[in-house]
Amino acid sequence: MNAYDNAIRQLEKAAQLIDLDKDVLAKLSVPEKIIMASLPVRLDDGTLKIFQAYRVQYNSARGPYKGGIRFHPQVDLDEVKALSFWMTIKTAVVDLPLGGAKGGVVVDPKSLSQSEIERLSRAWVRAFRPVIGPEKDIPAPDVYTNPQIMSWMADEFSQLEGKPSLGVVTGKPLEYGGSKGRDTATATGGFQVLMEAIKLKGLDLKKTRVAIQGFGNAGSVMASLLYQAGAKIVALADSRSLIYSDQGLNIEKVLEHKKQSGSLAGFSGAKEISQEEFFQLAVEVIVPAALENQIDKNNAKDIKAKIILELANGPTTPEADELLTKQGVLVVPDVLANAGGVTVSYFEWLQNISHNYWSEEEVEAELKERMIPSFEAVWQIAQEYKTDLRTASFILALKRLEKAIKVRI
Repeated sequence: MNAYDNAIRQLEKAAQLIDLDKDVLAKLSVPEKIIMASLPVRLDDGTLKIFQAYRVQYNSARGPYKGGIRFHPQVDLDEVKALSFWMTIKTAVVDLPLGGAKGGVVVDPKSLSQSEIERLSRAWVRAFRPVIGPEKDIPAPDVYTNPQIMSWMADEFSQLEGKPSLGVVTGKPLEYGGSKGRDTATATGGFQVLMEAIKLKGLDLKKTRVAIQGFGNAGSVMASLLYQAGAKIVALADSRSLIYSDQGLNIEKVLEHKKQSGSLAGFSGAKEISQEEFFQLAVEVIVPAALENQIDKNNAKDIKAKIILELANGPTTPEADELLTKQGVLVVPDVLANAGGVTVSYFEWLQNISHNYWSEEEVEAELKERMIPSFEAVWQIAQEYKTDLRTASFILALKRLEKAIKVRI
């Protein structure tokens, strides 16, 4: 399944509903810039290895480009184009004065040492330095990148510029210009939106059963937030294992097990299940927090959940979307559900360029001020156009993008 084809289909569906200006549609159907580079990295054994890297700058009508960089063996140009397009939509949905971009390196980071990852990170900055910067394009962490990698990138850029330029990337450690609340922002924003969706569906949180696919940063934090709020987490999945307990999982113990063993596999009191079984579970909420195209036409028909909250980017194919809508499943789309990450990235950038840093309480309050009104606006549009929340999110974003583009063309 081609992620970029999926993205363009989503664009065209929403554009048709609102009769989007043809010039605006043409501009949004292609990225503004695609930059590719080969990154030479000297490995610890002395050999030189070349890594393919991409940066797609999709649209800057509403402000500087913004979007993560992922280190993953399955990165390809179509995926990066799709992700950069979704970032353009996402920043507009939550009304940030930013555009959309995405980057990727074709690499298995688990096969590299820390020093090799550092050299790769610094090589990425050297290659893409002409097109990034606090007023041009502000990268951030994504799959298999983290605050340490962002600090190496900020340091490399600052050295090349000859001055501190912390605002070049976000998602940095607190000790080096990071924002409080950034490490949990994606899950926190998703949690805030999920609470609104649960109310609208008339569910009792204490009786709500949840399955979370993906137990990295976003998935594990979401599990903790829901567990603390009283929901029952019955299933979890990471890249190696899927576990289930009808009685509910003790998330604090799961986190400790994952920390010690590196995997969910072997967690006491849970049984292993297949991915097919995972999507057939009798739960109220499913949270995909892994990779793209996890819910497709083959497994969507078996889903019994009332709500799907997309913490991952592009986890549901268009065919699955249609099936889920017909089944009455409320899909809270990625461009809204996981926008907490880019929102707090924006807050971090503001703090960097103003040299004025916020408390965790201020960050969380400001995040809520963006997420809840955005959800409410999307919900209203869905009612007005009698459509699903994904299409409604796109309509909201496209109306904002159309205004910004039309004053410039």
